[in-house]
Amino acid sequence: MQETSVQELLCFGMEPGGGNSALVVRHDHGSAEQRQRFARERRKPACVFIDHADGGIVLDYFYPHMRSPLCLHATLAAARVLLSPQRPELLVHTAMRKQPLTLILQDGEVFIQLSPQTVPEVTIAPELPARLLAAPSIRLASPPVIASVGSPKLLLEVVDRATLHALKPDLHAIADWGQQHAVSGCYVWCRRPDGALEGRNLNHLTAAAEDGATGVAAGALTAHLKTGITLYQGANLGMPCMLRTELRDENILIGGRTELRSTT
Repeated sequence: MQETSVQELLCFGMEPGGGNSALVVRHDHGSAEQRQRFARERRKPACVFIDHADGGIVLDYFYPHMRSPLCLHATLAAARVLLSPQRPELLVHTAMRKQPLTLILQDGEVFIQLSPQTVPEVTIAPELPARLLAAPSIRLASPPVIASVGSPKLLLEVVDRATLHALKPDLHAIADWGQQHAVSGCYVWCRRPDGALEGRNLNHLTAAAEDGATGVAAGALTAHLKTGITLYQGANLGMPCMLRTELRDENILIGGRTELRSTT
């Protein structure tokens, strides 16, 4: 039996040494409870365990506080570990929902190809965005919508970057609402003057745990807008990240920079 290995990668960073951290764990045979404890103790934004089942590869995702059906920045990290010039494309599945994902190595960069997913049927009350964002006078730039590439997000478009970065949302209200409706938090976004988008992912119970880069949100925005995007995130955390997406027929490609930080 091979010894368990743990690699830390930084994903979607704009500069060397930057990006959202993910641990890629191979040759682990622990239970879901043991994996959750590992993720909680390591206190990294995400862990992905690479398993082999029925001749295929399965990815199992854990945040410090919960198991997740899909985490795309962790998938990007796994893709960097699994792919090579000799194996530039690989089909994998997620552990919780058996969702197929295609990992692609293209011109030295890694991408994840996946499809839009059905979303919960939820009625969004007019007052809901203001309540969740703890901003009674907030004006949205477009109607709120739920979209998903595997982890549904409530997408809320605000008018500009200043509004985006000034938000101090009610994180407990977001978590409660999300649990009630099977939606993985809010992704608040805006359009930038340069044509790109910028956003913040709000689905943790503490502000300190806010994500520097959220691939499922980039995918959800692409599914909603029906166009490839450049998405900036993490500047308010001192962790500037950039995510890029493309439309390929009915599929969405999500990619960005990856960097190996350490191996244990």
